[in-house]
Amino acid sequence: MGIFTELSRHQYGQVHFCRDAASGLEAIVAIHDTTLGPSLGGCRFLRYEREEDAVTDALRLARGMTYKAAITGLAHGGGKSVIIRPKGDFDRAALFSAFGTFVESLGGRYITAEDSGTSVEDMEVVRQRTRHVTGVKLENGGGGDPSPFTALGVRRGIEAAVKHQLKRDSLEGLHIAIQGVGHVGYYLAKELHALGARLTVADIESTRTDRVRDEFGAKVISGQDILATECDVLAPCALGAILDDISIAALRTTIIAGASNNQLAEPRHGDELHKRGIAYAPDYAINAGGLVNVAAEQAAGGYDGVASRARVLGIYDTILTILDRSTATNVPAHVVSDRMAEEALTAARAR
Repeated sequence: MGIFTELSRHQYGQVHFCRDAASGLEAIVAIHDTTLGPSLGGCRFLRYEREEDAVTDALRLARGMTYKAAITGLAHGGGKSVIIRPKGDFDRAALFSAFGTFVESLGGRYITAEDSGTSVEDMEVVRQRTRHVTGVKLENGGGGDPSPFTALGVRRGIEAAVKHQLKRDSLEGLHIAIQGVGHVGYYLAKELHALGARLTVADIESTRTDRVRDEFGAKVISGQDILATECDVLAPCALGAILDDISIAALRTTIIAGASNNQLAEPRHGDELHKRGIAYAPDYAINAGGLVNVAAEQAAGGYDGVASRARVLGIYDTILTILDRSTATNVPAHVVSDRMAEEALTAARAR
């Protein structure tokens, strides 16, 4: 890949690479923009078929973090890190210790947190090497696992989308299909079940779907069928780029609102959803709850869980504003959301 071409295309600031032979660490930190403050974003720990795929993942995700922080009103820029999971045996603690040293070397320009494949325990290892880490244990001044806060924000975003699209104030009796019931998807299912929603779920791990079925009475179907399920709301909560020409043609819902990052395979797919009259809650706007919570750990007065939760609940207003503006101006929701984030960034640069 042409790395500088990609950086220019996504309006990038910096990308840092680290290889540590002793631990086997191969890591990438992408810092998209620091206009609003130091970049903040999670660390992914996944296997990648190609190194280029890891770089692309970091670039796309970090840009989304910039927009997520901007539209949510956080004093942070957008960053993301990716650790390429070794193929053979490895010492996990040594790997994340080396990653902590890498983060520390960036001098505070990037603050890390959990993401796909990482945990609170991993961040505790990182914390021993750098203070530029969030999502650590409560007893160490952190907010713990951000997944419940992400799920809370998504639930509030779903309520806003239902208010906009279906003119309903309640989720009671609505059919919601969730693709992926891992950390965030499980907590989302719990939130929705408590409000009386009827759930259909899919995941590549049967232990996850079994748990949601047993605890919340969810119907379990195959992963290849979930996107075509007839439902009131489709909530993608797995990996990204799932809304493409094929899946959009098969959709039987009028609302898409879920926790996955980068749900649109290409921006034009957001245009297609708009043409079809499907209300789309832009991913970085609806899934910002986890970022809000880890950002609260950086507050001058220390972490305040009550204040963090209150701010996450405000995602309802953000999503409702985006969808109402989209309808009023006949502009796709993802474009409206981008414009709102860019307005915040422009105002900050002017200051």
